[in-house]
Amino acid sequence: PDEFHFWQSELLIHTFRPPGWEPGRIMAAADLNLYYDPLNPLHYKRPDWYAAVGVREISEPRLSYVVWDEGVHPVVIVELLSPGTEDEDLGKTRQEPGKPPPKWDVYEKILKIPYYAVFSRYTEKLRVFVLKRGKYREIRLSDKPVWFPKISLGMGVWQGEYHDNKLLWIRWFDEKGNPIPTPAEKAEKERDTVLNDLEAERKRTKQLLA
Repeated sequence: PDEFHFWQSELLIHTFRPPGWEPGRIMAAADLNLYYDPLNPLHYKRPDWYAAVGVREISEPRLSYVVWDEGVHPVVIVELLSPGTEDEDLGKTRQEPGKPPPKWDVYEKILKIPYYAVFSRYTEKLRVFVLKRGKYREIRLSDKPVWFPKISLGMGVWQGEYHDNKLLWIRWFDEKGNPIPTPAEKAEKERDTVLNDLEAERKRTKQLLA
């Protein structure tokens, strides 16, 4: 993957904080093999980004995600479109005889992922599909983040600077529509609060001594 794929996936990982779950019960990964079929244990997909909640706590980083060992399917998958994979990401390819099923079929029919999103940095367009009655249905997006009830988070586009690049990104939002801060953003906000408090205290002290 290019740098954008890496940074965009990292931003999604850093802002995926579904409320009500301990950090150890949350799994979010980028380009991690996803094994989906116990009858064909060597078959896997490699989503650009995906996450699961309610996973078992482990003491070491996962080398892959094996659904029949984990006992929990991912709840959301994101694919970052590129010319070489766009057709498969958007369900325009069909399974070839003797070959594993394409991504769309695995996500929709086998794993039954509740939420599936695709984002193109070339067109800066986000598309979101929700599983309804066994089929993905694209939902109409507005200027507000789209809400995912199963994880109590919203996903939307965000114009901002990340890794010194001012681009249009996708990230996670809380119920009030506020972006979930990255660790760096949270630390910067806390630092600004401390500096503001110190400045306010300095002014009060100066007034008392005047």
